[in-house]
Amino acid sequence: MDEVRPTSGAQAHGLVQLFPPGLQAIYGECRRLYPEQANPLQVTAIVKYWLGGPDPLDYISMYRNVGCPAQDVQEHWHYVSFGLSDLYGDNRVHEFTGPDGPSGFGFELTFRLKREVGETAPPTWPAELMQGLARYVFQSENTFCSGDHVSWHSPLDNSESRIQHMLLTEDPQMQPIQTPFGTVSFLQIVGVCTEELQAAQQWNGQGILELMRGVRVAGGPWLITDMRRGETIFEIDPQLQERVDQGIETEGSNLSGVSAKCVWDDLSRPPEDEEDSRSICIGSQPRRLSDKDTEQIRETLRKGLEFNSKAALPPINSQKQSHERPSRKDSLESESSAAIVPHELVRTRQLESVHLKFNQESGTLLPLCLRGRLLHGRHFTYKSINGDTAITFVSTGVEGAFATEEHPYAAHGPWLQQTSLDSQRLSELIDTLFPLWLASTVSLQKMI
Repeated sequence: MDEVRPTSGAQAHGLVQLFPPGLQAIYGECRRLYPEQANPLQVTAIVKYWLGGPDPLDYISMYRNVGCPAQDVQEHWHYVSFGLSDLYGDNRVHEFTGPDGPSGFGFELTFRLKREVGETAPPTWPAELMQGLARYVFQSENTFCSGDHVSWHSPLDNSESRIQHMLLTEDPQMQPIQTPFGTVSFLQIVGVCTEELQAAQQWNGQGILELMRGVRVAGGPWLITDMRRGETIFEIDPQLQERVDQGIETEGSNLSGVSAKCVWDDLSRPPEDEEDSRSICIGSQPRRLSDKDTEQIRETLRKGLEFNSKAALPPINSQKQSHERPSRKDSLESESSAAIVPHELVRTRQLESVHLKFNQESGTLLPLCLRGRLLHGRHFTYKSINGDTAITFVSTGVEGAFATEEHPYAAHGPWLQQTSLDSQRLSELIDTLFPLWLASTVSLQKMI
């Protein structure tokens, strides 16, 4: 439970000797932007997360921003979180690893909400939205970066608004800071409509954000969210859809994978073969991905955000980079309690046919996977949120894949790779089947 209160003058000016250094560093950046608002309204977690409370963010400060008439930036409320980075440096929340790396998760969230006429105090619902995103980060230990999208499927303010999803970008005013506990950047939440989210998935988040910067009512240069916006950027300016379509055609999508509800089954193996059947992945005791496999899938998704001249699945590294914090879970690390099967003891199997099952939302991304990724010589991964199953679609030119033209379906433990011999044919198949999509189930037989 949170409460709203003003910050104390001593805290706001950093006059208390025991004022936490990480907190003071963020306040310093806020004071740079808002020197006349030393005592902003603040949503505060009554019971702090490190004392067993439910809210990971200790504070969310709320500032009144007058905008910038020279850039046609309208007046708005500016929200800043405190708690995703290390505020205290004493291991009560985040492991302190020194000043050279990221502080805590390495970022804080911000949000810019259009100020309505006559509004004298900032609405507090954005604070709960930010707490919800923070809970996801703390529970999953997955971090956000600029260009990421969040499928929320509900109006951000619980109204009837069309703004039901989010994109993330760098805050246009707040600069990355160096604290005694590491670096902190500021990621701004941007509210978007469903059509804009889908365009970001099919093309890329940064491209959609850039289009929104050019539409004042959709955000303008500082990407200010207007919950009363009733039109998408494509309805406001139909030519923007042409730019997205052209971008998809020429560049493809930079979305390299998603967390999903998915399973796969080996149809070429008789069900009585218990020792090496797919029951190891979809049964009650799923076999876990090895650390090396997990690292490769994680790097697969990370590399997918880069437009390389030659697509390649990254090599399996035996050790992580030294700057990575061992206390932070990789984005695809399993939460299963089953025993890990050593990488070296899991052989790669070639399969004749497979059966794939996805939930509805994941299934709707198959056209993106095919047209936005495979047709551009890239790869796309579905990682199960319920276990260690992973499904990677790869183009024939992707290096490092264990699925090949000769053996287009291959499995390494619970990780399936499928190489498309004819992506255009698969794309046409999706065009035919997609209008009839009901159970989000697809069967793929080996093409002979």
